[in-house]
Amino acid sequence: MSQNISRHSDILVAGGGVIGLACAYYLARAGQSVRIIEQESMGAGASHGNCGLIFVSDLPPLCAPGAIGHELIRTLRGTSPLYIKPRPDLSLAFWLVRFAANCNRRHLNHAIKARDGILRVSGELFSELFAEEDLACDFEHRGVLMAFTDPATMQDYEKTNRLLEPFGRAATFLDRKAVRQTEPALNQRVCGGWHHPADSHLRPELLMAAWTRAAREKGVRIDEGCRLERFDIRKGKVTGALTSTGRFTADQFILATGAWTPAMGRQLGVRIPVQPGKGYSITMDRPAVCPRTPCYLVERNVVVTPWRSGYRLGGTMEFSGFDDRLNERRLNNLETSAALYLKTPLGRRVTERWTGLRPMSVDDLPVIDRTPRLNNLYIATGHGMLGLSTATGTGRLITDMILGRQPPFDPRPFSLKRFG
Repeated sequence: MSQNISRHSDILVAGGGVIGLACAYYLARAGQSVRIIEQESMGAGASHGNCGLIFVSDLPPLCAPGAIGHELIRTLRGTSPLYIKPRPDLSLAFWLVRFAANCNRRHLNHAIKARDGILRVSGELFSELFAEEDLACDFEHRGVLMAFTDPATMQDYEKTNRLLEPFGRAATFLDRKAVRQTEPALNQRVCGGWHHPADSHLRPELLMAAWTRAAREKGVRIDEGCRLERFDIRKGKVTGALTSTGRFTADQFILATGAWTPAMGRQLGVRIPVQPGKGYSITMDRPAVCPRTPCYLVERNVVVTPWRSGYRLGGTMEFSGFDDRLNERRLNNLETSAALYLKTPLGRRVTERWTGLRPMSVDDLPVIDRTPRLNNLYIATGHGMLGLSTATGTGRLITDMILGRQPPFDPRPFSLKRFG
C-alpha cells in the first residue's frame, strides 16, 4: 500500500528540462504534490547548453515575411546558420511547407503580440524568482547588443525595431564609435549595433542545478533515469504513466519532453507539429578581452555570452532528425564567426563542446494547452529558441490552467486548436 502511495502525486511532469522544472516549481509553490520523471538527468537537453539569454525583446518569429528567400540567399553564400540534412522525411517536409505558409505579415503581427504576452510575464516572474530564491547562476541584467558588420543589414534592422516600439522593446542605435564604447571587445569590422536594454543573461546549467534544488525544497520529487514509455488511458483520462522504472499515477499529467513530445502525442492521437532543431555551443574560459554584454552577431546568427564563470558561443539551426552527434564543421563555424566581430574571440581552454535539440513549432509559438481528448493531460513544448526566456511564464500558465485560475496573459495563441 505504501508503495502505491509513494508513486502517486497530484501532478506528474514528464520532462526535466527548464519547461518541466518551471511547471513543477510553480505547481509545488501553489501547494500541489508534484513528481518529475526525466529519462536522463535534470537539464540534460537543450536547457543545458543554450546561450542563457532571457531575451524578452525577441518578439518577431523566425517565420517572418521574406525569411525563406533570405535564408536561400545566405545558403548560396555559405553564411546561413540553417542546414537541412537531405533525407526522406515526410513529417519534416510537411513542417517546412507549413512554416513557409506562416511567413506572412498577418502571422508576424499575431506572433509578435503573442510572444510579447508570454515574454513580458516571464521577465517579471524571473525578477520575482531571483528575489525569492537563492539561485547562483551568474545572472546579470545588461541587455543584448545586436552587432553588425554590414551597414545595409544594420540599417535594415530599423524595420524590425519599429515593430518593437509599440511594445516598449525598441533598441537604441549605436554608430561605429558608440558601439565600441559600449562594448570594447568588438573589433574594427563592426560598423554599429542596436542595444536592447530590457534583456538579461545567466548560465543555464547553473540555473538548472540551483532551481532543481529549490524545487526539491518545495517538495518536488524527481526521478532521473526514468524514461516515459506510454500513458495508461481510461474513459478519456490518463490514469498512469508507464516508465522504465515502473508505473506512476497522478491526478493531472504534463508532457514537457521538448523535441520528443510529438512522438508521445502520436501515441495519444494528438498532433503536435514540432520538429527537432539542432543547436551547437562551445563553452570556454573567458578570453583576454571579454565582452561585458551578450552580443548577437547578426549576419552569422551566433550569440556570444559572457559570464563571471566562463564564456559561450552558440547558434546554428540544423534539421537532421534526432541525430545528436557533434558536427565539427558547425562547431568551427561558431569560432570563425566570432572572429569576424571580436578582438579576442576565443578563450584559452575549451570546457565543453555541445549539441542539443530545440523543439521548433511550425509557427514559432509555444504549445501550452490541455489536450482536447484527455482532460487531465497538458502539453508544454515548441518553445524553440525561447525555452529559457519563456520558462517562468509557461510554468505559471500551466499552473493557472490546472488550478482554474485567471492566467496572466492570453493563452489562446498557444492553444492546440490553432493546428486544426
